Amino acid sequence: MSADADLFPNVAKVLTVAELTRSIRSLLETRFGAVWVQGEISNYRQLPSGHQYFTLKDQRAAINCVVYRNTLPTFPNPLTDGLQVQVYGQVSVFEARGQYQLSVQILQARGFGLLQAKFEALKRKLEAEGLFESARKRALPKFPRRIGVITSPGGAVIQDILNILRRRAPGVEVLISPVRVQGIGAALEIAVAIRELSAPNDAWEPLDVLVVARGGGSIEDLWEFNEEVVARAIFHSAIPVVSAVGHEVDFTIADFVADLRAPTPSAAAELIVPDLHDLERRVGELRNCLDKCWRNFSGQARNRLRALSEKALSRELRQRLRDAQQQLDLEKEALLRAIARRRTTSGTRLTNALIALKAHSPLRELIAKRQQLQETRRRLSECSRHCLTKTRQRWERSAGMLRILGPEATLERGYSITRNAEEKVIRSVTEITLRMKIKTRVRDGDFESTVG
Repeated sequence: MSADADLFPNVAKVLTVAELTRSIRSLLETRFGAVWVQGEISNYRQLPSGHQYFTLKDQRAAINCVVYRNTLPTFPNPLTDGLQVQVYGQVSVFEARGQYQLSVQILQARGFGLLQAKFEALKRKLEAEGLFESARKRALPKFPRRIGVITSPGGAVIQDILNILRRRAPGVEVLISPVRVQGIGAALEIAVAIRELSAPNDAWEPLDVLVVARGGGSIEDLWEFNEEVVARAIFHSAIPVVSAVGHEVDFTIADFVADLRAPTPSAAAELIVPDLHDLERRVGELRNCLDKCWRNFSGQARNRLRALSEKALSRELRQRLRDAQQQLDLEKEALLRAIARRRTTSGTRLTNALIALKAHSPLRELIAKRQQLQETRRRLSECSRHCLTKTRQRWERSAGMLRILGPEATLERGYSITRNAEEKVIRSVTEITLRMKIKTRVRDGDFESTVG
């Protein structure tokens, strides 16, 4: 064994600098991936290309950072040396210099909070995709008949919603989908419930609106409603969705995507259904107003008619008018009785006709006619093919006879055709004169001659 092998027993291959650097880069990107790092900015510079470079350091170490132009994170103030920040980025290696660095994707002031940063990052992403567009948000139905509620079954939220719905709209049907609203896996449960309730299902009638509800809490408590899977489930819902998460000061990603954001769960229940008592009171007001208008109109009309009658009609004419009115009443009663009898007779005839129609269903006749149609179609197709074949045979026979009787066949048998200068065929010697130019056609060509 050589001395080199004794000194370096684990060396199986000599690497190039590029191979070693690439291996280190692969190891770092696989081991660390994207990380959060906080520190102080130093040596900040922005190049004409639009990329930004700086060093992030603390009392013991430093790391180079790059912010590429196409991934510029939003930051309220210009970046300067000495600024304390938190950055989120991908650990990698700049192979040309053999140094590791951080490719920054999110940049925020130190102490801003990781959850808030994730909230802002997802908000920017979904807003760029158009999930918050007001143009795509749908209006809630004025009088919903069936409402779906997605919330925790054991909290006070569902009781508040049900109490308000019973008070404001007792006839509304409520379908409750119990889910967890906090903890690992709760976001997926909420998203699945939204997809199930918004899609057609044989187990229940179609819903008119969905309410996603939860009580108040910290950003950590409400975080499940900031998950992307919940936002996309709301976006793809086939029916309008109301977000009623937290208190009035709380905002989640679900609020921005939903068709309507309610400040509280109780407010959501009041927003989605009208108050029955308010509707009844308004209907009563309109009824009283209509009755009053009708009484005024009819009273004025009677007064005008009475005044005209007293001035223009004599006693005899008024008596005739009363007789005509009485006759009109009698004829009206007779007409109403006739209409009632006609309705009864027509209903009986209609019932009998329905029974007869069911007894003589045209389905069997329709099947037979369809079979006859198919047979006629088949025979028509066969007849067309037969006629085409016979026509083709007649054409071939005519073409053969034409070939046999045509001038070309006559020339092939040794005969010739003679024409004068005007291209007319000479059929008799009487048509020939002295020194007349003639043209003769034989099997393999034409030649001219002069009569001697």
